[in-house]
Amino acid sequence: MSLAGKQGRRIRILVGKPGLDGHDRGAKYVARVLRDAGFEVIYSGIRRTPEQIVESAIQEDVAAIGLSLLSGAHNVLFARVIELLREKGASDILVFGGGTIPPEDVPGLEAMGVAAVFGPGTPAKTILSTLDRLLAARA
Repeated sequence: MSLAGKQGRRIRILVGKPGLDGHDRGAKYVARVLRDAGFEVIYSGIRRTPEQIVESAIQEDVAAIGLSLLSGAHNVLFARVIELLREKGASDILVFGGGTIPPEDVPGLEAMGVAAVFGPGTPAKTILSTLDRLLAARA
């Protein structure tokens, strides 16, 4: 059972697609996996700005933001989300990412504050166990 199923209240996670990327199959898959595990998921839809994603995350009082990107702009867009969270005093919100992100970019994303990066084909069990561990460490 995931951490979400063990809590007194459901842990909220926002899944968002920043930038001009319109392909959301992976984001919807992750959203479904998280919902099935007991998380409350807010899916913000495609083509959102980092500002819209951060504003929604704060309004929805989420514990984490999952960003999905296939366009190649992950370094810029993920950095902007992290920057906005810091500016708004919400850096306690965990940020994780996924999509077609080259492995050589992962260390830079982690250095900027992205807690985990899940590439195509990452098993649901790996996503859940990683998020459980990361969220438990912040509790």
